[in-house]
Amino acid sequence: MMDLEQYHQIIEFSPNMIWRSNLTTECDYFNKIWLDFTGRTLEEELGFGWAQGVHPDDFDRCVKIYVDSFEKQQKFEMDYRLKRYDGQYRWINDRGTPFYNENGDFLGYIGSCMDVTEKIEGQTLKEMAQTDALCNTYNRQYSIQLLLELFNNIKDSPAPFSLLMIDIDDFKTINDQYGHLAGDKVLSTIASLIKSELRSPDIFGRYGGDEFLVGLVNTDKNDSIGVAQRIRTTVNKSEIKLKSGETIHATLSIGVTTLNKEENLDEFINNADKKLYEAKRNGKNSYKA
Repeated sequence: MMDLEQYHQIIEFSPNMIWRSNLTTECDYFNKIWLDFTGRTLEEELGFGWAQGVHPDDFDRCVKIYVDSFEKQQKFEMDYRLKRYDGQYRWINDRGTPFYNENGDFLGYIGSCMDVTEKIEGQTLKEMAQTDALCNTYNRQYSIQLLLELFNNIKDSPAPFSLLMIDIDDFKTINDQYGHLAGDKVLSTIASLIKSELRSPDIFGRYGGDEFLVGLVNTDKNDSIGVAQRIRTTVNKSEIKLKSGETIHATLSIGVTTLNKEENLDEFINNADKKLYEAKRNGKNSYKA
């Protein structure tokens, strides 16, 4: 049977960073791996000293998760940046678990931490490669990739699949009159408004400068027209306020098409594009299916 000293040695030299807190919520133990990571002494870390190493942008969130979990005596898991001995901030995955004595009395928390910087930074780079940063949508390349996968899976099945090609009316005039920063504001706001009318399985990407492409999963012609109507109405009713205090009222033209024997994705997108330009020729601020 393991004695107390053996148990302490296992914890002290665990490959993970280990901490313990008591009923005051203050920490009263950090193992050697933690102290080696931070480059600080046990005395410096005790109580809430450890929190001095938390990145300022993560501090409030980190403390809230810890305190809220402590009050409920429930497990938690969070990622935050902690300053390493060399001054660099590293992403830490911290998992806290309440512990009890033999009578079931709550005594505090034991936590285990791992450096997950490479994992988080890798995920961030992946998301950056897939995302249009201005509009917070998929970028053209990644949205086309997703649509192609969906097209190949659906083209020989009875499941309906529709596309919306969306263009901001007279966007060049907005840029010329108000400037490119205002144009960026219009783009990001309209992207957010469009997204509010979509479901999570739908594919939403920025196709070009002021064009967006939407893939509507399991959506037939009538339902896709309904989505286009909602998007157009939502944008039409909205006012976009600039920092200058001026207000821009933007409108959309939308082309709607539903998969119908198209041989490839390019043909499918081209049909949506043709419908878009019909909507433009019909006076804009409209949709064409």
